[in-house]
Amino acid sequence: MKKVVFLDRDGVINKNRDDYVKSIDELEIFSFISEPIKKLRLNNFLVIVISNQSAINRKLTTHKKVEQIHQKIQDYLKKNNTLIDAFYYCPHKPNENCNCRKPKVGLLLEAINRFDIEPKKSWFLGDMDTDMDTGKSIGCSVIKIDKNLNLEKAVKIILNNEISNKHS
Repeated sequence: MKKVVFLDRDGVINKNRDDYVKSIDELEIFSFISEPIKKLRLNNFLVIVISNQSAINRKLTTHKKVEQIHQKIQDYLKKNNTLIDAFYYCPHKPNENCNCRKPKVGLLLEAINRFDIEPKKSWFLGDMDTDMDTGKSIGCSVIKIDKNLNLEKAVKIILNNEISNKHS
């Protein structure tokens, strides 16, 4: 079984916006994301994005525009010799009560089945408490991203943890 680092998108890979990232024009990718993603992949982690994108069902954007945003992120990463293994997103508003909107685990279960993932060897990184709840509920270790702890620092923690586990 494989290990994965699940990433929330907005606030982890790119700048979060109060009014949602609705198009590639509004997308501000953090400049430092390529190296930590590359390091994860070199250490045999899959990297999968799990993101709530209710702006779709709020009629503020479309599936096509969200997929263009994801392609722009992939293109940025490919220029830096890395990539994200998959993007999963929930288009539903909170009141639609779907099973894919974080903190529910529908998207994670889909990824786990598709990629044969071992949650107990995996991590979930996000900037919201719902991200932490999502990761914990399937047995992942979690790291909350904030102004003092970005993706780069979180990946150092994960890889240091991997080294310690190999020697214990």
